[in-house]
Amino acid sequence: MFNAILIEKDDDGQQHVAVKQLDESQLPEGDVTVAVDASTLNYKDALAITGKGPVVRKFPMVPGIDLAGTVEHSSSERYREGDRVLLNGWGVGEGHWGGLAEKARLSSDWLIPQPSAFTAQQAMAIGTAGYTAMLSVMALERHGVTPDKGEVLVTGASGGVGSVAISLLARLGYTVVASTGRLEERAYLEELGASEVIDRSTLSEPGRPLAKERWAGAVDAAGSHTLANVCASTRYGGTVTACGLAQGMDLPASVAPFILRGVTLAGIDSVMRPYDDRVEAWRRLGELLPPERLEAITRSISLEEAIPVAGDLLQGKVRGRVVVDLSRQG
Repeated sequence: MFNAILIEKDDDGQQHVAVKQLDESQLPEGDVTVAVDASTLNYKDALAITGKGPVVRKFPMVPGIDLAGTVEHSSSERYREGDRVLLNGWGVGEGHWGGLAEKARLSSDWLIPQPSAFTAQQAMAIGTAGYTAMLSVMALERHGVTPDKGEVLVTGASGGVGSVAISLLARLGYTVVASTGRLEERAYLEELGASEVIDRSTLSEPGRPLAKERWAGAVDAAGSHTLANVCASTRYGGTVTACGLAQGMDLPASVAPFILRGVTLAGIDSVMRPYDDRVEAWRRLGELLPPERLEAITRSISLEEAIPVAGDLLQGKVRGRVVVDLSRQG
């Protein structure tokens, strides 16, 4: 038997969420069974747990799009018992039971070796949010946005993606401007490496097709009007990465920044990313994020605490990263 957060739906269509004891025989199909050491609480997990978004595709479901743990059983040639592994995405926690449980059964194709630079808890302090931030930074680099080109903007700066993106960019020598709706977090963002903190309201309302050029590049986790305004104020030849939808899924923009200033809008997908990209992103994270830096952006909770904290996350009351430590008692 093992403990897991289980999301169920009754005959009336009402969703129910609780920590329950499950039998290993209930686990879904997969060629690797993992004893989960740590998971994390992402925006998508919070939507699933609260029922505020159509994340869960079938019921019952164990949420959790991230996990780090130790292989208990494997019929795959790639992994053996005792190997430490990591998973981000692949629809886990949506269509396949995920990481907010003491055990998970998964496809070996979805796993990568856990980087030796991190413990399971540290890897989950990074999680999909930090891994997405690294993919965004790599996209900026690939499109020629170097530190000497000018300021790089990070929106949703107090969240998981934003916090890690600021840390990575600052470590690489970029001048980082943080946009947030929580100006009380200014000291926290400056500690991460932001040289300036601006109110998200300056970007979140409908704007002009083109604005004054400022950003050499940007990492946007908001979408909607924010992303449109970021593109409109990006300098000639700059690049904006789109990796979130905290403000909305729409993009009320014009083609002007793209055809008049040569701006690149680079989409960042972390869910179905190929194996080699994943390994490279995590290798870079191991180089650029010292463990002590993770402590500043991380809060550790138990499996039981994850349910109420999910509501706090959606209300914007959570900063940085939330690690769900499976050894921690609620």
